Amino acid sequence: MKRDSIWSQNLGSVFGEDKSIVMIKRVTHYVAVILAALLFSHSVMADNIALSQASELANRFRIDHMVSSVTLLVQREYGSAPVIVVQPDGSKWYANRHPDSVKWMDGLTGDMITIDNPTPGPWQLIGRITPGSVIHKVSTLSIDVDPIPQPLYQGERLKLTTRLLGDQKRVRLPGLDYLMNWTVKFVSNHDPSDENFAAGSFIVGSYRDNGEALDERPDDGIFTSKINLTEAWGGYTLKVIAKNAVLERQYSAPFRLSPRPIDVEIVAPTDVSTGQWALKINVDEEQLQLSHTHIEAEFVGPGGMMSVESITDINHVDTLHRLTPVSDFGSYRIKLNAVSTTRTGREIYLTLPELFFNFVRPPEPPPSAEALALIAKQQAKHAEKVAMKDALFWLVFGNVLLFGLGLAVLGFVYRRHQLKRRLLIQAQKEKARSQQKMVMELDEIDLMMPEDLEQKKDPSDR
Repeated sequence: MKRDSIWSQNLGSVFGEDKSIVMIKRVTHYVAVILAALLFSHSVMADNIALSQASELANRFRIDHMVSSVTLLVQREYGSAPVIVVQPDGSKWYANRHPDSVKWMDGLTGDMITIDNPTPGPWQLIGRITPGSVIHKVSTLSIDVDPIPQPLYQGERLKLTTRLLGDQKRVRLPGLDYLMNWTVKFVSNHDPSDENFAAGSFIVGSYRDNGEALDERPDDGIFTSKINLTEAWGGYTLKVIAKNAVLERQYSAPFRLSPRPIDVEIVAPTDVSTGQWALKINVDEEQLQLSHTHIEAEFVGPGGMMSVESITDINHVDTLHRLTPVSDFGSYRIKLNAVSTTRTGREIYLTLPELFFNFVRPPEPPPSAEALALIAKQQAKHAEKVAMKDALFWLVFGNVLLFGLGLAVLGFVYRRHQLKRRLLIQAQKEKARSQQKMVMELDEIDLMMPEDLEQKKDPSDR
């Protein structure tokens, strides 16, 4: 500055100009220098941004020597293989082969790679990276969780969101839902005066970014809760855990789960034959605004019967609402949901416990004396018919049995007579044969005397 002032003063003295003209020239000189510097810096910045985007689009990027840890968020084509990381010296890392200083989580649509103490210089990724995507390089990963509202009631449908932050900015990466595992736990404070005194620690839900249930849009980087709030009431500590192979982050906050501010009971009719049950509704006026409290009852009955009733006329702490009469006998189930506004102005949606009742056919009245006499007469007549039928049966059965026995006896006598006859004939035949044999044997006996034998000798011998 001294040099410029001396130079200006010399110019003024040389050309004989006054001080005002010299001052104007000095201001003009500095403005020109500043404009030139701004133009130069803008040109350099534009060139740097263009070169950075061009290198990332070509799957190349540079890591500065000041970086101690970096996490790469890479978007790939759905179902493609994990990328290959090429270091500045040309050596390669794979999802299943890399040093312990590298943590790698690969999913269906991308990779999450954390590198501790990376080598400064140019790096490259090889793989089916989604065209037009940018490689996100972050130094710090954290989670941002919505605080749990108070008071919070049993059965409440709660929409909470959480986000994965990279360098304090929301990470939005298609398929990030597949890369992150969110777990929600309740840890009991073990207060003896609470219902959850011995509940311990348990998982109650998770966060998803899939565009389903309460999540508004898939892959927008906003994970939405799906939490079961039907647990025992009492003091808890909420724990949200975001975990995968690369990172593990945890969020904790104390809260209290309060009892349901609405209680509904089923009231049976005095005369069951009417089929008209009622609901007794009790609302905690200190917690909720009665005029903003409405209940929807969904009926499921026998034979697939379904109907819905809306209860909007809740103007008192205790309200008796008569249901539509039912006519079919059987079991009925009532699913109850309620919407209301708390005294603090928070809109809530509650799922109430289901109710059940049975519509049983009423017993018939006892019969009159005439009816009893008629029944007795009919029973006697029926008994007489049965007795006659039994007597006829036994009569026929006895006759058939006697006839069968008679036939059996006759058959036996006949066969015995035939057997005796055959034996007699055979005996006679045997006797005749024996007599004939005896006669033949007698014929063969020689009855001649010795003298007769001598006479029969030769006469010459005489």
